[in-house]
Amino acid sequence: MQLTLWTYEGPPHVGAMRVATAMTDVHYVLHAPQGDTYADLLFTMIERLPRRPPVTYTTFQARDLGGDTAELFKDAARQAMARFNPAAMLVGSSCTAELIQDDPGGLAQALQLTIPVVALELPSYQRKENWGASETFYQLCRHLVHKPEAKSETTNKPAKARPSCNILGPSALGFRHRDDVKEITQLLNQLGVDVAVVAPLSASVADMQKLAEADFNVVLYPEIGLAAAQWLQRQFDQPYTKTVPLGSHATRDFIAEVCALTGLPQPAQDPNNAHAHWYAKSVDSTYLTGKRVYIFGDATHVVAAARIASQEMGFEVVGLGSYSREFAREVRDCGKRYGVEALITDDYLEVETQINALQPELILGTQMERHIAKRQGIPCAVISAPVHVQDFPARYAPQMGFEGANVLFDTWVHPLMMGLEEHLIGMFREDFEFHAGAAPSHLGSTRPAAENLAPAVPAHVAAAVVSETAAALAKAPARTDTLTTDSVHKVAVPAQAASNQATWSPEAEKELGKIPFFVRGKARRNTERFAQDQGVATITVETLYDAKAHYSR
Repeated sequence: MQLTLWTYEGPPHVGAMRVATAMTDVHYVLHAPQGDTYADLLFTMIERLPRRPPVTYTTFQARDLGGDTAELFKDAARQAMARFNPAAMLVGSSCTAELIQDDPGGLAQALQLTIPVVALELPSYQRKENWGASETFYQLCRHLVHKPEAKSETTNKPAKARPSCNILGPSALGFRHRDDVKEITQLLNQLGVDVAVVAPLSASVADMQKLAEADFNVVLYPEIGLAAAQWLQRQFDQPYTKTVPLGSHATRDFIAEVCALTGLPQPAQDPNNAHAHWYAKSVDSTYLTGKRVYIFGDATHVVAAARIASQEMGFEVVGLGSYSREFAREVRDCGKRYGVEALITDDYLEVETQINALQPELILGTQMERHIAKRQGIPCAVISAPVHVQDFPARYAPQMGFEGANVLFDTWVHPLMMGLEEHLIGMFREDFEFHAGAAPSHLGSTRPAAENLAPAVPAHVAAAVVSETAAALAKAPARTDTLTTDSVHKVAVPAQAASNQATWSPEAEKELGKIPFFVRGKARRNTERFAQDQGVATITVETLYDAKAHYSR
């Protein structure tokens, strides 16, 4: 186990929380010490759910370890049953409580509760959050799903009855799961398919019991729903979809797959709200063509994002990876399709190292990559969990289906376009109309520029401030990382790594500042490498353009 500042996934019992919180009448009794009780934080602050998660903790303390912690667990289970009256109960241990080996499953069975009790064996030191959610959902299916009654010829469905399906995989704390379910449900209804059960999101125990009655299953999130879908296929001969409808092309493939499973006619054309395909071919999008993109996240969203970026947006995929080790083969196969080697890791520092080496023009990732992108000055769009509160919007913002393709287009393009706008503002910072002392453009020329400047400071006050500042600087230790106002629009000269490292002339630095900030770092490194190879001691404007010509061949 590796200690780290950030982590892409929590321990597996957090995955179990996501399934329990998604359902309506399931309660999770978690054997955990004081300090592991953070379910409220995850679901009410980050996801902004209007209710507390259905999780009861034993919250034992250090002094309890000398006594009977097993009895603490049984008391917590009895109290949860009496207080919440759930239709089914999950029991398990957190990563810390796993070490004392109290066996929550056996303890709960000894209580002889009147409801189904599902004991979870979640190895916290070998597995992580998505696997925990998948295993929890799978175990719920095994314990709750009823075999459908055998239908006689008189009770068979009428020939014109609409086929039905279940949607498997969406959970609490999932990236846009709520909106994806709504979008795909609408799409299936338009095709002529009824959605019988969505699970685990918003499902009850009664809903789980009738999963096997549907004609097929739609797996939206394989990380959570695939194991359950495969079990339902083995037990009840229930087929499931293999295509995740992320992006316009994948949505069409999904529609074709559903129609093949049900025998329904395939629609002749996309709906009128499928705007992303038209926008991607418009003249305004030529700025996007060939942009170098790096992708990281869970396996499902990474594989889909690579296809969208390459086939629908005209981007060049220069690197991709995933923290989903259970789906490493699929991600590596995806990388081969784009001529890159996939990075499978849960260490964000490895991801940052690869981003630094590749210097992409756009990052598609998680909230971890959002922080990395900020440090590197690279545009970024979040496409996958883990995410923070801003990625649980109050508005309708799906990722799947044709409307989801529209949302993806906007989400990916806007960081690039805003980066271009920021670069242009920086370029014209010295212009008479845009400099710091100019009047706001929306006020016209009637307001004098002087009104926008700071109020005048008396000479004796200014002299005193300068004197005190100089004295403070003289006493302070020398620093090499001090920022100046120039650093807002000018890249600071890095410390010279060696005596033969070329220096930059002021004219060359100014010219470098005209290069868009999201590729400026790469231009600096290439120019310095070129100067070193050519034996140039001082980089001039001519050196900068010679280096550009050299690396453009």
